[in-house]
Amino acid sequence: MLEKLRVVFTIPELRNKILLTLGLLAIYRIGFHISLPMMNQNLAPSAGEDTASQFFEKVSLFAASDLRQATIFGLGIMPYISASIIFQLLGSVWAPIEELKKEGEAGRKKINEYTRYLTVVLCLIQSYMYLKFWLMAGGEGEASKVNPNFFGADSNTLYWGWQITAVLIMTCGTIFLMWLGEQIDEYGIGNGISLLIMAGILAQMPGALFDLIQNMKTELVGLSKGTVGIETLIILIVLFVAVVFGVVFITLGQRRIPTQSAKFTRGRRVYGGNRQFLPLRINQAGVMPIIFASSLLMIPGVMLQFLSKSFTPGTFMFSALNGFGSIMSSGTSFVYNMLYVALIFFFCYFWTAITFNPKEMSDQLKDHGTFIPGYRPGKRTSDYLEKVMVRITYVGAAFLAIVAIVPTIVYGSLGVSYSIAGFYGGTGLLIAVSVAFDLIQKIDSHLVMRNYRGLLEG
Repeated sequence: MLEKLRVVFTIPELRNKILLTLGLLAIYRIGFHISLPMMNQNLAPSAGEDTASQFFEKVSLFAASDLRQATIFGLGIMPYISASIIFQLLGSVWAPIEELKKEGEAGRKKINEYTRYLTVVLCLIQSYMYLKFWLMAGGEGEASKVNPNFFGADSNTLYWGWQITAVLIMTCGTIFLMWLGEQIDEYGIGNGISLLIMAGILAQMPGALFDLIQNMKTELVGLSKGTVGIETLIILIVLFVAVVFGVVFITLGQRRIPTQSAKFTRGRRVYGGNRQFLPLRINQAGVMPIIFASSLLMIPGVMLQFLSKSFTPGTFMFSALNGFGSIMSSGTSFVYNMLYVALIFFFCYFWTAITFNPKEMSDQLKDHGTFIPGYRPGKRTSDYLEKVMVRITYVGAAFLAIVAIVPTIVYGSLGVSYSIAGFYGGTGLLIAVSVAFDLIQKIDSHLVMRNYRGLLEG
């Protein structure tokens, strides 16, 4: 492996791409620690903010940021991801966007331009909501998140001019992250946005590991909730190894459908007639179903508990809303876990239906003179591809559900923090391993092109 790494850095073009990518990621991590000038930092959550703090901790896993701290990259890359998803969905249901997708490179550039415009709009909206309902929120006796030096005249809130400044700073921060991702795509190596998310996850892993070791007892304490002993550590290590193995196995997993190209004669030679394979990925949707399902399940718990504050404590509505909010935000209830699994299965099929078009693939096979033995080109081939994809998507969805649900159970039953359970045995690890595997494949493509062995070859 050391020899292969040495070969990687002896290729000038590949070395420059890797160093540029590392440099841009370092710039992202530096900006991650630059706070907004008008905010106090590292405040412990007050009595009424525990739920919101847990909400931001979970959202930060996908946003390449930490929403609990007001920094110039406070929103992370999530607005750009949201805008990209919106246009990807519109490309399947709205004719103008669908026509742009068919125009090739020119249409793709136009869609990217619209995505950037929508990202700016989402940044302005989300940064103002974030500023208004989190950074500037606070009741009597609570520590203010706003530096008093930036209060308005005869006011206990942030001056309106500084509010606009904060919104513009966070918006520009997200746009800068979007630009960094595009520079990595064009001049570096790997997918820029995915690498930013992975960098944010990996940067939080050492802190979670240090917190685990610091609060761990080096003795057998049983699997009691809230006490981390040797047994808990062994479970987390087993989860780490199992998720890494499972992610690699499912990422490489394919359903190879045999195809045959038609023979044709040109002069005295006969061409075609080759047998090949059409690879269909088992996990076609990637980690998007987990992101969608987690995002949807985060909102009800926070909203219900905030609504319960509108009623007098002890009343029926207060108890009902607070009870349902606790069920939806704790992540340990049977109802929450069943909804989580159901949403993962739903979004797996939903996202696969958007990204995989069996009719379009059938037409492409027909245009290239290729067919699946035993099935006529056209509708028969399309129906067969759809049936196969439905079956293998079920396996991919089941795997994602297991990966997503096990850390939730560990978090609820063992009492370890969500950062430890999530990063070392669940979604965070799934994203990091998937992105790292994709990065290695792209490095391998450069090595194979120059007649070197890939990093994953024996």
